[in-house]
Amino acid sequence: MDPVTSGILVVIVLLVLMAIGTPIAFALGAVSLGALVLDQGMGELTFFGETFFGHVSSFGFVAIPMFILMGAAVASSPTGRDLYRSLDIWMGRLPGGLAISNIAACSIFAALSGSSPATSAAIGKLGIPEMRKRGYPDGVAAGCIAAGGTLGILIPPSVTMIVYGISTETSIGRLFIAGALPGLMLAGLFMVWTLLACKLAGGYNSPNPVAQAAAQIKENVEGNVKALIRVLPFLLVVLGILFALYGGVATPSEAAGVGAFLCLALAIVVYRMWQTKPIANIMRDALRESVMIMLIIATAEIFAFALSSLFITQTVAGAIADMEVNRWVLMGVINIFLLVAGFFLPPVAVIVMAAPILLPIIVAADFDPYWFAVILTINLEIGLITPPVGLNLFIIKGIAPDIALRDILVGSLPYALCMILGIVLLCFFPEIALWLPDLIMGTGS
Repeated sequence: MDPVTSGILVVIVLLVLMAIGTPIAFALGAVSLGALVLDQGMGELTFFGETFFGHVSSFGFVAIPMFILMGAAVASSPTGRDLYRSLDIWMGRLPGGLAISNIAACSIFAALSGSSPATSAAIGKLGIPEMRKRGYPDGVAAGCIAAGGTLGILIPPSVTMIVYGISTETSIGRLFIAGALPGLMLAGLFMVWTLLACKLAGGYNSPNPVAQAAAQIKENVEGNVKALIRVLPFLLVVLGILFALYGGVATPSEAAGVGAFLCLALAIVVYRMWQTKPIANIMRDALRESVMIMLIIATAEIFAFALSSLFITQTVAGAIADMEVNRWVLMGVINIFLLVAGFFLPPVAVIVMAAPILLPIIVAADFDPYWFAVILTINLEIGLITPPVGLNLFIIKGIAPDIALRDILVGSLPYALCMILGIVLLCFFPEIALWLPDLIMGTGS
């Protein structure tokens, strides 16, 4: 069977398995194993275990469960509540200020947790009921949280950037810092659209500054300042991790281990989480997400091996490389591919399977690999708020089950357009992603 036909059949079977609810890791593993056995016989099974465990045994992957544990410690504590309260008092005066403060809270919490689902869940549980209570349309309330949550895979420290760095053998520290300014740019675009959407809907103002008595305002300010003080140690831990990575003081795995320990200790001390149950819940959540991601990485590696063995990878890469088109047309084709892949697969799976294939093509076309990492990540962010997978959409649906999924989707789509605008801006001004890494780490790093 020729590689093109084989590739089409593999993709169809994979999509069918996912459509009937098969977990991503099991779908990837089953398709890969079936393709290898059918093409090369049962003898290929002898390499299955070695391939499965060989890739995830890399020491660099230790950083993933450690960053996930760090995020779980933050997400399971009242940090999101305190962050939300402290930002509300400062931004509540603006029309749509509560929605804007939610996006700001998502941006900061993304840096604390490094997880898109955790960000959406932690801020959404507080922000969506409060916005609806104050009269915000359901679409605005749900959309700003769903979109703000996607920043968790771009703003450092980001688990997906770690996976990209290991898969492509690029500097994780440089990847982290390359995502900082684009992450802030996207947050800014989200805020601009939110402000515009609120003005179009008539404007929504927080009643706190005008309607309350002076004593009540003082009490709220004091409470929110105290909440901000409780959040500051967690922010300092994140800044310390980034300094250790950028300064070459520690490897990503070492920095992640220290960060996980400190965040867990802070959650216990600051929020008095002395009981066994909350700590056990943190460990359970971290273990569950870590196993899920590592299984996806392992089976995605087998999937990539199967595609390579069937010469599907080489055929696709050759077809793309042989396209006699302008390099920006080539980049457009790659963006469409990533966008479609993000509709069906989680970010980690797309990165493990696609990044090693696309990187040589990107470099040959004279694109920067760190700039491309940001472009790739934003494409995958769009997939988090668009069907059929749209993980963040379903998280928001779980938080507010009485909001129609259609309203959540309609409210989120303008933010997907903001991300597309962000990609366009990065294409015209690549320095948005590259200026800060070059400034801190030098152009030769």
